[in-house]
Amino acid sequence: MGLENRKHVCQQPGISRRGFIKTMGVGSMALCLEHQLAQASEHGSAESEVPAGATIPIVLNINQNRYRLLAETRWTLLFVLREKLGLTGSKEGCSRGECGACTVLMDGIPRYACMTLAVEAQGAQIETVEGLMQGEELGSVQEAFLHEDAFQCGYCTPGQVVAAEGLLRANPDPDEQAIRVGMSGNLCRCGAYIHITRAVKKAARNRSGT
Repeated sequence: MGLENRKHVCQQPGISRRGFIKTMGVGSMALCLEHQLAQASEHGSAESEVPAGATIPIVLNINQNRYRLLAETRWTLLFVLREKLGLTGSKEGCSRGECGACTVLMDGIPRYACMTLAVEAQGAQIETVEGLMQGEELGSVQEAFLHEDAFQCGYCTPGQVVAAEGLLRANPDPDEQAIRVGMSGNLCRCGAYIHITRAVKKAARNRSGT
């Protein structure tokens, strides 16, 4: 507030000392806020929000392929895999991180795709059950599951296979207890746990050549 304006305020009829102070305080606060907003805009620090339902460009590295697409920030990795990219090996079971049917590998570590946002997965190397195949041939874990009859309905099997793959990369020679712990995040409603444990053991032996 300039000097002339201050004089004008003081000369207004009926203005009190309290009113003058309040007027000056509000003016000072407004000038301060205006200055801060100008600085934020100048340095690009003002935050922006993405409207609900709007899409943003993302890049995902999946099974050694690079995918560019527009995605809503609320979309899960599982939704994008199945509904946008056609990679339906990962199954939707509970949608709340309990059953493990949607398990994928992110940088070699098992993750629930239903609990991972697609935007969060950017920059990671993602592997789905499709990526564990050797061309048209089954991968070593998939072969072991087939040989040991480690499934019944088969719905949970992709997640079981991916979890086993992650376990064997971290521990190439797990004992039975390590297998049970490593596979505990994946549920089999058919109860094929004994066969699943045998399959993981067989895959470990096949990889070691024993």
